[in-house]
Amino acid sequence: MRLIASDIDGTILGHDGKISTRTIDAFAAAADAGVEIVFVTGRPPRWLEPIREQIGHTGTVICSNGAVSYDLGAEKVLSSHVISWETVSQVRDVILALAPKARFALESLTGLHVEDGFLGGRIPAGSLNVVPAVLGPDIADGGIVKMLAVLHTGSADEFLAAVAPGVASLIAVTHSAPDLALLEMGPLGVNKAVTLARYAAARGIDAADVVAFGDMPNDLEMLAWAGAGYAMASGHPQALAAAALTAPSFEDDGVAQVIESRLSALRRA
Repeated sequence: MRLIASDIDGTILGHDGKISTRTIDAFAAAADAGVEIVFVTGRPPRWLEPIREQIGHTGTVICSNGAVSYDLGAEKVLSSHVISWETVSQVRDVILALAPKARFALESLTGLHVEDGFLGGRIPAGSLNVVPAVLGPDIADGGIVKMLAVLHTGSADEFLAAVAPGVASLIAVTHSAPDLALLEMGPLGVNKAVTLARYAAARGIDAADVVAFGDMPNDLEMLAWAGAGYAMASGHPQALAAAALTAPSFEDDGVAQVIESRLSALRRA
């Protein structure tokens, strides 16, 4: 175990915005043992306070499902993959033909731009620090790294099944929403695993030496790529099917339990 790659929401962070003391201590012990830590999340760079403030992480975070690598300590984008406005427009047309009530938002390197009707229902506007906007090609000047589509009824699984066949050749589409029909779309060919693999390779770390944790469909590729990919027992069925290993549930500090066990094994070796 040379590198731990962990998702954030639903894996180490609860709906209350808290990371358990046991989990914080486990990451600290791993770092003290010389294990590199990287967080790999669907969150954008502007929304990483929990791991900076609670864990004290100041290294790299792979954000926006792999579209952005971010130096949290320096608050600096290290690299990014962007979506063209032409692709956004094509994808929007396809989704609206299949789901006319869908509403959209664009995450750029300068903020989250939402169209009228995107917020409301089950999305808490106050927590997102959004910029209301008419979505247009000028937003691409800020570097679009994620496209979001929401329906205020139904589930993310249902929404994904309905639109994925129509957009899969244009854009990477997934979701990480357990209770909301919210789709996350990024540059074609980019996902958490692709960017994590590059990060590890740059440090001379093979997939076999990576322990990864995740709980939702946006973690599938990462869990399959890592030498030890752990889906949370409390996670989505697709994540559990994709991973070779299962960690105890989030509620039982599953990530901490696995890290503790693996560190103990390293000490005995």
